[in-house]
Amino acid sequence: MTLAPRLDLRQSQSLVMTPQLQQAIKLLTLSNLEIETFIAEEIEKNPLLEAGAGTEIVRPEPAPAPEPATADALVTGAAPAEPLDIDYATESHQQDSVADGGVGRDGRLSGGAGPEDGPDLDAFANPDLSLSEHLIAQAGPAVAGADLFIAHHLIDQIDEAGYLRGNLLDIAQRLGVPLARVEAVLAIVQTFDPTGVGARDLAECLTLQAREADRYDPCMARLLDNLDLLARGDLARLKRLCHVDDEDMADMIRELRAYDPKPGCRYGGEPPSAVVPDLFVTRAADGSWTVELNNATLPRVLVNRRYHAQLATGPQDKASKAWLSDCLASANWLTKALDQRQRTIIRVAAEIVKQQEAFFLHGVAHLKPMTLARVADAIEMHESTVSRVTSNKYLSSARGTFELKYFFTSAIQAADGGDAVSAEAVRSAIRALIAGEGAKILSDDTLVELLQAKGFDIARRTVAKYREAMGIGSSVQRRRARALEGA
Repeated sequence: MTLAPRLDLRQSQSLVMTPQLQQAIKLLTLSNLEIETFIAEEIEKNPLLEAGAGTEIVRPEPAPAPEPATADALVTGAAPAEPLDIDYATESHQQDSVADGGVGRDGRLSGGAGPEDGPDLDAFANPDLSLSEHLIAQAGPAVAGADLFIAHHLIDQIDEAGYLRGNLLDIAQRLGVPLARVEAVLAIVQTFDPTGVGARDLAECLTLQAREADRYDPCMARLLDNLDLLARGDLARLKRLCHVDDEDMADMIRELRAYDPKPGCRYGGEPPSAVVPDLFVTRAADGSWTVELNNATLPRVLVNRRYHAQLATGPQDKASKAWLSDCLASANWLTKALDQRQRTIIRVAAEIVKQQEAFFLHGVAHLKPMTLARVADAIEMHESTVSRVTSNKYLSSARGTFELKYFFTSAIQAADGGDAVSAEAVRSAIRALIAGEGAKILSDDTLVELLQAKGFDIARRTVAKYREAMGIGSSVQRRRARALEGA
């Protein structure tokens, strides 16, 4: 074997994803609202891109508006391809925002009542005050000097639910003050609004509220010291410990239910935000389904070719000419990628509506089992593409707003040997049976028998798994809760 240097020529094949292809795949997983942020960043980097319709952009005259394509036509490819960002004036079901459409008596979305949007009431709302700010504002008039510093330190140790999570001894050693002084300041903090804040456990939180309501007597104190018995529903032992009868015990339990176990949660926190759908599904008078994108959140980006022509005719060196060419190529690719993304979303959503038509007509009990591979085979796409399209996308219909992932569920074999049913339909049936169980609590074995009578071939462990996933307690836990309600 020689150690002399030499040159070798080798040829190999490899699969490499270009940056543009990687970016196109990334666009599929983003929602319309996330796409807006992405486009804003691209507009800052590329001077040839513009958002929306600009007066400086030369575009051809729009063709006459065609008839809206149905979901079946979109899936089979019978519908002609058309730009998705054209706003046809004659489009009967164009949705420019969620507020534009309402559900009519026939189950279809109708247009808005007026041409102008209503006032944004959220813009007039004051920002929520956090729990820490609320407590610090009360600490100023209540304590002063070194005690105020201790109070601020204690408030920093209070979590969002209103509980003190720090150890008082550790806090005293850290601040270099006696433990008794820290306890005295904590007693002052526990008098702040909301009542129960600064407690170290649930029993102390409820005790503070009972004292504020002037209901903290020896019987209530024993009840609060034995909350574990109350959780287990051992009312007989509680009555013996508290030395009360049935009527007094029921009265104390009703009092405890009126207290707030998490007093700090009423302050601060992110306000709940409504889900903005990416797609609208409507049913026409002839029974066909129409799927369209939400134009209120649909980003529109255009290439300013007039500005490009002005820059191209001006004096420029080789580097400037190459930069301008890259900007034009990037802008053209982005508009095509966004258009392809929208067409892909429409095709996937249309196939989902086609396969789950019974759900949109009759409800969750008729939801069919469906997999990503089944949709991908129907529209001749890869399964990973369908998975990316259905991520972070929501669909609005007359039955409500659902995430596209909601329609993909596993199959449960039918007891009579018929078609398999969706796991979501089984969960809905379990939820309905437990909600209507009445005074007789249904065990998991009984639920299995009732579900098999409905045609669901399901095992007991599967019923228990679905029940726990929905946050529903076992028959023993529900029986104890029912006993506490009747106490």
